[in-house]
Amino acid sequence: MRSRAIAVISAVLLLSVLATSSYAHDAGKGRSNPPPQAAQAREFDNVVAANASESSNAPRSHAPCIRGMAAKTFPCSGVDMMSHLTLDDLGLSFANDIWGWTDRRTGDEYALIGGIEGTVFVDISDPKRPDVIGSLPTHSTAGGQFWRDIKIYAHHAYIVSENDDHGMQVFDLTELRGVRGEPVTFDETALYDDIDHAHNVNINTDTGFAYVIGSDTCDGGLHMVDLQDPTDPTFAGCFSEHGYIHDTQCEIYTGPDVAHRGREICFSSAATFNDFSPEGIVNSVSIVDVTDKSHPVALSRFEYPLDGYSHQGWLTPNQRYFLHNDELDEIFHEVSTTTRIFDVRDLDNPRLAGTTDNGNTSIGHNLYTEDDRAYASNYTSGLRIFDTSRVAAGELPEVGYFDLYPENDNATFEGGTWSNYPYYEQKVVAVSSIDRGLFVLKPRGRVGS
Repeated sequence: MRSRAIAVISAVLLLSVLATSSYAHDAGKGRSNPPPQAAQAREFDNVVAANASESSNAPRSHAPCIRGMAAKTFPCSGVDMMSHLTLDDLGLSFANDIWGWTDRRTGDEYALIGGIEGTVFVDISDPKRPDVIGSLPTHSTAGGQFWRDIKIYAHHAYIVSENDDHGMQVFDLTELRGVRGEPVTFDETALYDDIDHAHNVNINTDTGFAYVIGSDTCDGGLHMVDLQDPTDPTFAGCFSEHGYIHDTQCEIYTGPDVAHRGREICFSSAATFNDFSPEGIVNSVSIVDVTDKSHPVALSRFEYPLDGYSHQGWLTPNQRYFLHNDELDEIFHEVSTTTRIFDVRDLDNPRLAGTTDNGNTSIGHNLYTEDDRAYASNYTSGLRIFDTSRVAAGELPEVGYFDLYPENDNATFEGGTWSNYPYYEQKVVAVSSIDRGLFVLKPRGRVGS
């Protein structure tokens, strides 16, 4: 009963967010209206923050996966825990997004973890002995307690939050070099204030453009920013035709569709809101050519069955398939944790090639691909690792996992992992736990120190 009750509460809270939505750039259109900040803050306080803990029953030290358990606490398969830092260690009351940075000059590797208070920088060069270097406080606390999102370009971090008056923070990561001892409180290097607040940001490091999404501009769509001068970002363009965009990946296209090869293409998880009910949320995946920032071109926008809330997705390295997570299908349709496989070999005519699930019940959140693996953060069931080598056949077999929330696998937001970063040269995966902090994990079979 508890599992179903919490799931219903979570769904009702999200619907209350949608039902009270108003949006300056879209008033009266009933089209893209993203959830208002005050309602999201209430949802955070009631669902997420209430379950976060400053302590953790996980050890700080290395804990290999032995007979299906790590530290006699965390269910696992083929994944060892290298280290763990609690929320208290990080100086956070809640942890959300995570990204990583490798310093090309020193070889040092860092995890960047977002939370209510700001962004924390952790040196994980020795994955068994992580060192909290310091933090960059949030630019604003106005509007409530909010998560933040972080991406990197040219050794600078770009950080957005849904706090009012936050803008996009810019921080020069070379300031982390040589810092030892007590954690340092850093100052932001610059601030991009052409936005007030935003949900997320993606950066194409090949072109030097950031794509701010879910902001108070561009109807919540793609707000494009030129980062050629990393400390002086400038507005480059808008795309709002496909409504509110929750997450995106923008890349120079090298895939099989020769008509678009060499163009800069964004693959986005989008939603529009009509009558603010599960049936009234129109969820889609959007494909847009943003090569010309002043004249972006919509290539396709397609819906999919059993949708709840189009959340996030990532391309396979060959750009033939887009793996997608819907955040609320497990609640609205009571399906198992589902990953959708979209065939995007024809950008003008993509199609749903298949759906897979691992028989679990938790909510899917963020996933990223690297080589022939997909690394999915699925809230209460933790980090799940899938083999993508048979994705053309509609198959994503699970080859490993580490459950950061052993209490249950409920379809709720009560705890577990928000996101992960699998791109370190030493082949570890940094994973953020909203209630337990930072985990540095090492999938077996991956080479590196």
